[in-house]
Amino acid sequence: MNRIEFIIATAIILFAAFCMGWFANWLAHRLSRVRQSDVADLDRMSQELHEAEETRDQAITYLQQREAELTNQLTQTEAELGAAMDGLRAARQEAEELRGRINNAD
Repeated sequence: MNRIEFIIATAIILFAAFCMGWFANWLAHRLSRVRQSDVADLDRMSQELHEAEETRDQAITYLQQREAELTNQLTQTEAELGAAMDGLRAARQEAEELRGRINNAD
């Protein structure tokens, strides 16, 4: 094998290796590329997730407001109950005093 044959054989081997590498790269990218339908599904799922998070935030805000309203209402009811109990206690004392006066007057 002379020098020119060696150079040609080496060039052919290098060209074949380059072609095989290029084909392997093309095949890998072809098999691993993301399809348009997958991208559309991801966009749709991200939009649905965003809407679900907004709904959750609105529900949390509503529940916090409702809890504050109910706590305020409970506090007012307890205050009214305390006032009613004090009034009832005073009325009972007054009734006892009046019964005592009536019994003493007899």
